[in-house]
Amino acid sequence: MRYLLILAALAACSSDETVSGLVDSDTSYVLETLDGAAFTSRATIDFPGEGKVLGEAPCNRWSAGQTLDYPLIKIETILSTKRSCPDQAQETAYFAALERMKRIDSVGRVVILSDGKSGEMVFRAER
Repeated sequence: MRYLLILAALAACSSDETVSGLVDSDTSYVLETLDGAAFTSRATIDFPGEGKVLGEAPCNRWSAGQTLDYPLIKIETILSTKRSCPDQAQETAYFAALERMKRIDSVGRVVILSDGKSGEMVFRAER
């Protein structure tokens, strides 16, 4: 019995406190608005596991690290494929916005990233 309590305590200590532990890891969230304006290209964000963030930008797939505890977020070291497309300006704006976001809130099927000022990205669950 004592060993079971120790194992339970260790499991609780190692739980994922990042956003990936609090949102559905099988869901893609589609960007609806960026800084209050409709985002007209397709862009997504997924939280597949502890410290991982990935998605689709208007032209490329991407992945990044995220190590802060919820409700804080810092998306860093974004790696992406290198295709160009007509929506390149939208992609550049999307990546720049992701890098400046500092807080994440998840309410139902909506995820909101904000920078603590007037910057905000609103995503809605796709599936």
